Amino acid sequence: MAMPLFHGSIVALITPMTHGEVNYEELKNLVEHHVQAGTHAIVSVGTTGESTTLSIDENVKVIKKTVEFADDRIPIIAGTGSNATSEAVTMTKLLANSGVAGCLSVVPYYNKPTQEGMYQHYKAIAESTDLPQILYNVPGRTGSDLKPETIGRLSKIENIVGVKEATGDLSRLPLIKELAGEDFIFLSGDDATGLESMKLGGQGVISVTNNVAAADMAKMCELALAGKFEEAEVINQRLNALHHDLFVEANPIPVKWAAYKLGLVSEPNLRLPLTTLSEEAQPKVLAALKQAGLIA
Repeated sequence: MAMPLFHGSIVALITPMTHGEVNYEELKNLVEHHVQAGTHAIVSVGTTGESTTLSIDENVKVIKKTVEFADDRIPIIAGTGSNATSEAVTMTKLLANSGVAGCLSVVPYYNKPTQEGMYQHYKAIAESTDLPQILYNVPGRTGSDLKPETIGRLSKIENIVGVKEATGDLSRLPLIKELAGEDFIFLSGDDATGLESMKLGGQGVISVTNNVAAADMAKMCELALAGKFEEAEVINQRLNALHHDLFVEANPIPVKWAAYKLGLVSEPNLRLPLTTLSEEAQPKVLAALKQAGLIA
């Protein structure tokens, strides 16, 4: 079976900042790093990229710069979600002809729509664009759960092509495949269960760990997609502490600090209300980086 457009190790890329402003020089270096490491696609300004604390203008600029730096060598997926349908539509329209390969759109957060509300939300976004849309279900952050049945309904809309499922509940995968069809792309949004999801027929992981272990994640996903699960498991075991401990505080707090420790960015700082990783949590992340073999 041919690989779908979105597959493998997809990085939910951090947004480097200096004194609270986006550092585009470091962003360029990060994109280059992922191209060279074999990352299969980049999500620009998702949760990990601090989309919520960037203005719409900044979001669009970061996405367009990421596309420019990638220079057609790696697909760029734009984080375009909002809890206001009109804002998500506006954001999506601003990216027409921008060169992005698709959009990742989070379930509306905080305002808790019904399943029908979610259906209408995504339908309106999809109808406003030709760009492929990936649904993004992360109930732990949004307060709402996009049910497999609703995903099945949405899959009938031509340019809704996949879902990022960050529940970590693997029992959903076969159900979503059954309701949405085998061609509907299933991407794990949970590093800890990413490999398991590929064993069950998932096509990849939108990963936080990939920010600091890009080459390992790319290799692991390639092995898994080739059915070489034992070899993939060896890599996954080494990364397992990262999969868990990059969430000791809210993402992207730990991963930004980890990237800083590895010299990938010059500052570990985030925009408020997110704060730099606390001193108490730092040894845990450091130990995970050591277990992964990323630092001595």
